[in-house]
Amino acid sequence: MRNTDRLLHWADRTPHASYMAKRGADRTWRHLSYAQALASARALGQALLDRGLSAERPLLILSENDLENAQLALAAQYVGVAHAPVSTAYSLISRDFEKLRHIVRLTTPGLVFASSGARYGAAIRAAVPPDVEVVVTEAPMADRACTLFSELRATPPTDALEAAHARVGPDTINRFLFTSGSTSLPKAVINTQRMLCSNQQMIAQCLPCLAEEPPVLVDWLPWAHTFGGQHNTGIVLFNGGTLYIDDGKPVPGLVNETLANLREIAPTVYFNVPKGFEEIAAVLQADEAFAAHFFSRLKLLFYAGAGMAQPIWDSLHASAVRACGQRIAIATGLGMTETAPSAMFTQRLEVQSGHLGVPCPGVELKLAPSGDKTEVRYRGPSVTPGYWRSPDTTAASFDEEGFFHSGDAVKFLDPQRPELGFVFDGRIAEDFKLATGTWVSVGPMRARIAAAGAPYVQDAVLTGIDRDDLGALVFPHLESCRTLAPDLAADVPPETLLASPPVRAFFQRLVDQLMAQSTGSATRVMRLKLLAEPPLIDAGEITDKGSINQRAVLTRRAAIVRDLYEADDPLVIRPGTP
Repeated sequence: MRNTDRLLHWADRTPHASYMAKRGADRTWRHLSYAQALASARALGQALLDRGLSAERPLLILSENDLENAQLALAAQYVGVAHAPVSTAYSLISRDFEKLRHIVRLTTPGLVFASSGARYGAAIRAAVPPDVEVVVTEAPMADRACTLFSELRATPPTDALEAAHARVGPDTINRFLFTSGSTSLPKAVINTQRMLCSNQQMIAQCLPCLAEEPPVLVDWLPWAHTFGGQHNTGIVLFNGGTLYIDDGKPVPGLVNETLANLREIAPTVYFNVPKGFEEIAAVLQADEAFAAHFFSRLKLLFYAGAGMAQPIWDSLHASAVRACGQRIAIATGLGMTETAPSAMFTQRLEVQSGHLGVPCPGVELKLAPSGDKTEVRYRGPSVTPGYWRSPDTTAASFDEEGFFHSGDAVKFLDPQRPELGFVFDGRIAEDFKLATGTWVSVGPMRARIAAAGAPYVQDAVLTGIDRDDLGALVFPHLESCRTLAPDLAADVPPETLLASPPVRAFFQRLVDQLMAQSTGSATRVMRLKLLAEPPLIDAGEITDKGSINQRAVLTRRAAIVRDLYEADDPLVIRPGTP
């Protein structure tokens, strides 16, 4: 099967149904039907063939989620040209463009697409060689020749188009997706047609509700990442659904856009990261009309990317019961870019935060001891053949039996009942030893701090490598913290807010609570520091999905860690401190 076989199917069966929609400048929804998507894939596919694009000279997409981005991605898949969506953060947030330059060198693109020459111009000037063609939807750059998307879309198909489509097979490279680059420069994960198609079949068997009616998604997750760009868009195409592109994001200033979209479009399934569900859960609790609309036809909630705090989980269930008289199933699992992405799914109703479920049909798991933990390894049709132009990294990523090293640790929910599946036990590379030789399991402990500190903790990084006791650097959720100190002016700097007595009092209670619940030195937080500076994407401290990288934060903020243990810092909070 080819991914675009589903496009052909739905363009024939439901040609006028909406495949994707995005708000225009006037706030109305612009729709792209399945018939229009197919016609566009053929015209744009011919344009890509005319330019001699291939896996060696792929299409590089710098743009945010939009209809033009979607059409070009389908066109590349239709004619067997690899495309490589790139995190917009590398173009719009980064200051040095180092990661973008690395990606361009690694992939040697034959064509680069950006929605706006004005917005992406600085990144293009810094990273894209002058002999590489640039395509923009609008605002072409004044100092560089640009082709308009509309010109590309007007290309008439030839006989070569369908011949190219016929050559697309299971091992054809569909796209390159990049690792986060938080511990090194991004690697290009090869994703083949076999991987995508087999994984969508796995998802369909694990989540049968997706086939009951065409799914409707309201989704912000970036297409440069496997969750949004393969899992969610793939579900829509596989099942003939509609994806409403959400220009919001679970961060201050953008979450209101998500809420506005959800007030208008009721999804049938809803995907988000835990931070997004945290923002939505609070509104569902407070706004009955919003909750009634949100749950009106919802069949499934699904999260991934990090652990979701149990209080948020419980709040979603409570809101659903009030709105529609019953709980809505919440599902999660485990996967990665290298598994296209789903490898495990929860398959029971009695699911709680931290559960991972069981392997997807067709995925083989290998449980390999790694110190005092167990690494999960994968083998199957949805597992990547390797990393583009990185043979040594590829070879090191597979064991002697061909299982891919995930780096994730798991354990059985109940060792006496393995059919209940697994729970997450952290990232093996993040765990460390205290000076006493005691191992600290970073993932579960970070999740515990975030859950106990919700909604005032955005994330935490653990300290204590080769030290006597455990510490924590906390990235506070500043907007929530401001509600703890309503008497302060709204524009006070973060340092002043975090030093205020009400905020310090909350985090003092948090440290004391963690101390009371600790079971030993590996779970006993003896010192905590609130960080006023947010994590920086250029330093690899955070991805544009909001995932914190423990190692990168500790490296960049080594002086803060040292002072946490060795200096008399009045801003450090310790258990029992008045």
